[in-house]
Parts: sequence; structure tokens; C-alpha cells
Amino acid sequence: MKAIIIIIITLFTNFVVAQHTLDTIYANDKKSVALFFPEPIRQGITGTSNFVFTYNREKEQYFGLLQATPGTESNLLTVTKNGQVYSYILKYKEQLSKLNYFITSKESIGSERPVILKQRPITEPFDRIDHLKKFSNHLLKSNYNPIATKRKKGVKLQLQEMVYNASEVYLVLEIKNKSEIDFEIDYLKVYGTNGNKKRKASYQRLEQNVLHQYKLPNQVKIGEKKRFVYVLPKFVLGDNEKLIIELKELKGSRKVILLD
Repeated sequence: MKAIIIIIITLFTNFVVAQHTLDTIYANDKKSVALFFPEPIRQGITGTSNFVFTYNREKEQYFGLLQATPGTESNLLTVTKNGQVYSYILKYKEQLSKLNYFITSKESIGSERPVILKQRPITEPFDRIDHLKKFSNHLLKSNYNPIATKRKKGVKLQLQEMVYNASEVYLVLEIKNKSEIDFEIDYLKVYGTNGNKKRKASYQRLEQNVLHQYKLPNQVKIGEKKRFVYVLPKFVLGDNEKLIIELKELKGSRKVILLD
């Protein structure tokens, strides 16, 4: 028997504020519109691909930059570090009269916070992590025709298979080192892209959550190859979406980016 706490992340919106029309922010593809928030930005999402909102995901910053290409109007939803939520209508405009927006906390439409509903005992039919490990091990026993391969400076990164099982997707990957230097792994990240990478204003890259890494090596020595499995929450790529796998060397400059 295990006790679990069911946590639902709920968006609490002030009823009175919700009755008012959302403010509109205008942008185009010639200039960057800066949005300054009262707290560091934790997440920013636009509704359509012709608008792109960029902000520093590695280091906390209070501002983001908005650009747009001609198209239908959209919306921007932003969540700051303290959980405050901000929402705006986005429209494309050839001539901009305003390039900087200084947003106050009063403009927040509500806050995001965890609410504990109840704590109850349940009996799990199996240990979830144990299931991920066993299924990953099963996948590594088979050989596959590669889906995508990228080579750079003697290092080969290969996506061999994508398998959907229950609520997860399993990526079977292989790293082969044909260089003259051992390859120590700094990180291997998986991204989903939306839009056209060649057009900055319509390209977004979102890092995917990794549920489990099975047999991911710390390093691949000269002449070695290592196979392993990444387990992610189930997703389906749309017509304009692609999968990017990025492999970075520790204490080195080598980076291999595999675009499926």
C-alpha cells in the first residue's frame, strides 16, 4: 500500500478581471517588442506560430521579446516565477507606435498554485519505474532500421526506433565514437519544434520532459558504441512539428543535433 497525494495545478482567475476585454499587444517582423514583467518569466506561450515570444530559459529574466509575421490574431499566456498569470491578445501591425510594455502585477488575471485535494491509499498493480526499465531493456534486445542519423567530428548520434506503449513513448538511441578522443556526455535533450526553423518569427523549440533514462552512458570511449533508451510522455507530432535530439560534450565543444 502506498499513499499518494493527488495534486491538481489549478488556475485561479479573478472573476471581475475576467469580465474585462484583454489588452492587445501589436508586433511585426521588423522590430522586437519588449515586455517587462514584475517577476522573472517562467513560461510564455503563443497561440499560433506566426507569433513568437522568446525569453531566457536558462537564466531568470524579467523581460521577453515578441515578434510576428502577417497572419491571424492570437494570444499570449505568460506565467511568472511567483505563479502570476498574464494574458494578452496579439495582433500583427505594419507600423508600431509602442515597442516597450512595462507590465504591473495589477494586470495579472490570476495565479497558479497547487491544491491538495485528498490523500488516500491505493494499491498499484506494478511499480511504474520498474515497468519502464523492463520495457526499455526489452527494446534494446532488438535491432532496428535507423530512423535518423547525424555525424559530426567523428561522433554519430542515431535514432533507431520510436515505440508507443501505454502513456509513454520510448526513443531507442545509439552513440558511436569514431573520433580519436573519448566523448564524455554533458547532456542529451529532446525538443519538439513548431514551425519553420528558417523563419525565426515562426519557429519555437520546446524541451520535452524525460520520464526515465535507461542505460544512458556517462561517456563513449574511442571505438565504442552505446545504445540506450529515453522515455517521454506520449506525444504526437503534427504536420509542421519535428523532433530534435541534441547531444553535448562535457568540457568540450562537440555538439551533435539530430533533426528527425
